[in-house]
Amino acid sequence: MVTLKVGTRPPWVGLGAAVWLQIASGNAYNFPLYSHSLKSVLGFNQRQLTFLGVANDVGENVGILPGIACNKFPPWVVLLIGAVACFFGYGVLWLAVSRTVESLPFWLLWIALCIATNSNAWLSTAVLVTNMRNFPLSRGTVAGILKGYGGLAAAVYTEIFGIMLHNSSSKLLMFLTFGIPILCIILMYFVRPCTPASGEDSAEHGHFLFIQAASVVLGLYLLTTTVLGHFLSLSPSISYTFLVVMVLLLMAPLAIPVKMTFYPSSLSKFGKLGQVVGSTGQQNADKTEPLLTPSASTSNLGSFHEGDSASDVDMLLAEGEGAVKRKRRPRRGEDFKFREALVKADFWLLFLVYFTGVGSGVTVLNNLAQIGIAQGVHDTTVLLSLFSFCNFVGRLSGGAVSEHFVRSKTIPRTIWMAFTQTIMIFTYFLFASALDGTLYVATAVLGICYGVQFSTMVPTASELFGLKHFGIIFNFMSLGNPLGALLFSGLLAGFIYDKEATKQHAISCLGPNCFRLTFLVLAGNCAIGAILSIVLTKRIKPVYEMLYAGGSFRLPQSSSH
Repeated sequence: MVTLKVGTRPPWVGLGAAVWLQIASGNAYNFPLYSHSLKSVLGFNQRQLTFLGVANDVGENVGILPGIACNKFPPWVVLLIGAVACFFGYGVLWLAVSRTVESLPFWLLWIALCIATNSNAWLSTAVLVTNMRNFPLSRGTVAGILKGYGGLAAAVYTEIFGIMLHNSSSKLLMFLTFGIPILCIILMYFVRPCTPASGEDSAEHGHFLFIQAASVVLGLYLLTTTVLGHFLSLSPSISYTFLVVMVLLLMAPLAIPVKMTFYPSSLSKFGKLGQVVGSTGQQNADKTEPLLTPSASTSNLGSFHEGDSASDVDMLLAEGEGAVKRKRRPRRGEDFKFREALVKADFWLLFLVYFTGVGSGVTVLNNLAQIGIAQGVHDTTVLLSLFSFCNFVGRLSGGAVSEHFVRSKTIPRTIWMAFTQTIMIFTYFLFASALDGTLYVATAVLGICYGVQFSTMVPTASELFGLKHFGIIFNFMSLGNPLGALLFSGLLAGFIYDKEATKQHAISCLGPNCFRLTFLVLAGNCAIGAILSIVLTKRIKPVYEMLYAGGSFRLPQSSSH
């Protein structure tokens, strides 16, 4: 088993760096910004374009290898692999769109887009797994923050696309080819396992609130500046000022470690959890411990909440380090191996619920430019920015709201997946109606509901099946996104769109019939998802009553495998 150096500093520096890398990992949301150029410059039809959209989602969400790698290698290695994938994948697309290289075959571009967006899986897995282990008692909040910033990625890139790159698809692809790898190389040192936060620091809650507030301000700022840039003719100096302010807002989370440097907490070793880690034989010269120790350490913290004796703590530590083996299978809420999770009904229910939610939402996202044009909106940058902002709101609020109710009422997070998928049913009916003035409203509501699916699935998977093998379990769940894109976008939406365009004897389809049947199918899909969500919520209610009894998170004793 690989051993990693565990920092003796609090994990806030890593969280601040993770915000930037999470934005970088949202590069797949750029597809609507350059998809029209792929169609016009390279001469693709809508069905070919939707299959490229499938490649976009397959690459973004197939993260089995990153999930395995995050338990074998330190985070910087995982981030470096993501940077390399980004460089080579987007590099090929840039050469094609800029016509630097002529006549690249469709299959090569499909593979290149898969590789390019697969960088997302490597980047997001590294930052999400590392930070959830660094903040084991606030996993819902951390997941909401990181997924929220990931949801803002489309608006950030739209701002860069319009101001710095002057709406040039080839310049955008060049920026992705070189910019993201450089950012990864600069920041990968800071994303590493640290002494897990214990929750004992009274300022910790305030720190999370500050980051959440900063992200909301950033989201509102991005939406406002995008709309202003769309309706007003701004001078270059004002536009570049907007860009500088955006960068400063992105740096806001780094204010926390700066503040802690000048005004350190009175708690030594970062609270009781740091003391536990420091007192378990980890005081050797190089201060190394297994990558999986944060999971074991949180189990020890659970014993503190229950007031167990020192001997019980020693037993838990020995068990977590592999000195004690238990033969029994894990129970829900404990650490599962991937193959053990695969045979659980709750695992597949959560997968299906996530698939119905994000699979339908990503279909709209991939076809957002064409949906807008079909309904008479030719500049779709505002639509994309609106979806991005509302996606961010859904991710951030989904994490925060579910965290509140799970602690105060022990209500499983999946109830919010059921609630939002019910709303999505009516939203798709609104899309299908194509009534004047409803496109922006429907896009905003769908963005919120789509975001909630992400920020509730991530902590739910960790609470049901543990943090030890969370990387691979989370990435398997994420396969619901490309699977939905393949079925609903590639096979359904693209086929219907091209069929309607043929009837109109045009390349681009116009009118409500272009996507009406697709929206009705998506509404039926979400109806099934809402029912499955309710079933899953009822099944896992006892698990949450066990984990959050008394309003504080308590991990059960993990079985050793």
